[in-house]
Amino acid sequence: MKKGYWVSLYFKIDNQKNIEKYSELATPIIKSYGGVPLVRGGKHETFNGDDFSRTVVWEFPSYAKALECHSSKEYQDSWAVAEKTTRRHMQVVEGFNTE
Repeated sequence: MKKGYWVSLYFKIDNQKNIEKYSELATPIIKSYGGVPLVRGGKHETFNGDDFSRTVVWEFPSYAKALECHSSKEYQDSWAVAEKTTRRHMQVVEGFNTE
């Protein structure tokens, strides 16, 4: 089974308290679906394209589980805390296996 990934590229965060509250609420929800944080901010270099203020990547046991988590009422309620003050590109991506 291929893993699933959430990839979030943040263009702009207008209210730091809102994004912190969202993270506080969302993290246990995401983990309850098997999500494991791989990237949450940190140093970065941009070589091509837009420079994003923050990048977040979560790994899930499956693509279906990643979609299920994103669609859940609990997660959507947590995102509502920051949605109006945060601009991001967020997508769910199916992993790939070379074996």
